[in-house]
Amino acid sequence: MPRERSMSGTIPSMETNHDDLKDNTIIVVFGASGDLAKKKTLPALFGLYRQSRLPRDCKIVGYARTKMDREEFQKRATAYINNADNNPDIANSIEAFKKSLTYVHGGYEDSESFESLNKHLEEIESHYQSKECNRIFYLALPPSVFIPVAKNAKLYCHVTKGGVNRIIIEKPFGKDLQSARELLGAVKQYWTEDETFRIDHYLGKEMVKNLLVLRFANIAMGAAWDKNSISNVQITFKEPFGTEGRGGYFDEFGIIRDVLQNHLLQVLSILTMERPVSFSAEDIRDEKVKVLRSIPPVERGETLLGQYVSANGKPGYLDDETVPPDSVCPTFAATTLWINNPRWEGVPFILKAGKALNEAKVEVRIQFKDVTQGIFKDIARNELVIRIQPSEAVYLKLNTKTPGLYTRAIPTEMDLTYKRRFTEAIIPEAYEALILDALKGDHSNFVRHDELDVAWKIFTPILHWIDGLEGPRPHPLPYPYGSRGPKEMDAYIKRHGYKRAEDSYIWPMTSVAAL
Repeated sequence: MPRERSMSGTIPSMETNHDDLKDNTIIVVFGASGDLAKKKTLPALFGLYRQSRLPRDCKIVGYARTKMDREEFQKRATAYINNADNNPDIANSIEAFKKSLTYVHGGYEDSESFESLNKHLEEIESHYQSKECNRIFYLALPPSVFIPVAKNAKLYCHVTKGGVNRIIIEKPFGKDLQSARELLGAVKQYWTEDETFRIDHYLGKEMVKNLLVLRFANIAMGAAWDKNSISNVQITFKEPFGTEGRGGYFDEFGIIRDVLQNHLLQVLSILTMERPVSFSAEDIRDEKVKVLRSIPPVERGETLLGQYVSANGKPGYLDDETVPPDSVCPTFAATTLWINNPRWEGVPFILKAGKALNEAKVEVRIQFKDVTQGIFKDIARNELVIRIQPSEAVYLKLNTKTPGLYTRAIPTEMDLTYKRRFTEAIIPEAYEALILDALKGDHSNFVRHDELDVAWKIFTPILHWIDGLEGPRPHPLPYPYGSRGPKEMDAYIKRHGYKRAEDSYIWPMTSVAAL
């Protein structure tokens, strides 16, 4: 397959081609009957298959406790592929994709099940012409079985014919610093760091990957990217729905573990790290770890917690039958991180996330400082907004002269909306991008062991407080389902330097969503 070329006709140094993939590869999806595999992992593998991005003659083996035959697995594996009913090309691709799918059922802790799986893999490999065979093990599983599966996959299914073995592990990687270290240590007994790929799907999102280019390929950006120009930064995650029958899992982990400690902290690390010396995985991850080590643990006084209540005909969190009736688990959290290094000292980084809010949105909002007082007073601050999802976009809020005979500054925006600018582009799903990276052996967008360790150091004290391990548990503030979150949030961000424009300026997000 020819390599895709950039708009300028040159091949970007970050891209790789089909030759980076290893033929004779089997991908084993553990937990193949679960929601994660059905909704994310297997549709992503189909997307790569349809784009001819999988290794030649790649086979996919589903593995789970559920008993089902190959036909039933093929049906489940393709049930969540979009537009299959309305697009004959996709339907035809699905039928071809099914031929690469097989299924084995068995337990996660007994050796006999893994010996049976290995026999199935060897049977597939017996038809390969090359002696070199490669195996990728994808753990779409709850963390309670990470360790036995990692152990048994290594002991009974590790290929020994000169090929590569890789294991992909989904979050959550533990519940706090101690449990994460135990999990890391147990997995490292069997799998090397080079073989291990800890996946955080936010690192595969197009706009998160674009942060490297925006920051380091633009002199104009770099000149203002520090404490001298920036007043505050908000990284926001909003979901318009609650747990709604799935609160049992969420109540065990909470919004900070679910979103802030991993997804939003990953965005922050890329947003604030120093320029890596190259695009190699270790150079990038070295810089991420370096900036994370400059962040002290979150303090209680810098944390705002909320829990949604019934409103607008929607049930509250405690109305979910799977949630304990007296739960004080936060469904909304805002925390402020401070980076103690010369570039960022004194700049508040506000991470906030919540369920049952007024919209679906993930964005970075960088607010710059006020202009020097003088000829212009009380004008809006410049803001750079990077919309991660939905409707990927970058906006730069500027002040400009109002048209006409009078000189008056009004806010407007320089607008890069992807759906308008890149009309023919197809943005890949995050899981597609990350699985392809793992197949190539590229760790750039995966979480390294020391990166995970320092991330837990930042959040473990506040999590122990919320869990009641260090005194009484805090009670989250109530907020109505479908609102912007706790009403106290406005005062919180104002206290951390955010200045809301006093005029009636509205970001053009309504028109973006309608595209």
